[in-house]
Amino acid sequence: TTLFASDTSGQLTVKGEGTATTNLQNGLAKVRYNFELDSSANNFEGSFNCASGTDNGTGDATVTFTNAMADQNYTPTSSSADGDICATQADRTDGNGSRGTTNFKSRIRDNGNTARDAIAYVAIFGDLA
Repeated sequence: TTLFASDTSGQLTVKGEGTATTNLQNGLAKVRYNFELDSSANNFEGSFNCASGTDNGTGDATVTFTNAMADQNYTPTSSSADGDICATQADRTDGNGSRGTTNFKSRIRDNGNTARDAIAYVAIFGDLA
């Protein structure tokens, strides 16, 4: 397999499927973590660009980034184990308050909307500062 890439103004473009190209920087997750809330350790099973994680209580976590995002307009994606729901915003009343440039707050709920400790799987796409 050969990788064809060009660098123009700090942007790396790679050839994708067929004749399509993609900007490599825009397609990479800038933050990624598996934060374990369901044990007393409250640690990362795996992470990238994460300085620390805080257990805020049952099903609530805040992760601080090593390198800040450019703004709050990034795209978080999330899931959780055992059919639980890991919200990509803490809740409607928090709005963008759950998405800071240096941290992200997530909440895990079961299907009945009850807070539950589980593993938060989160990836964030956007621009670094």
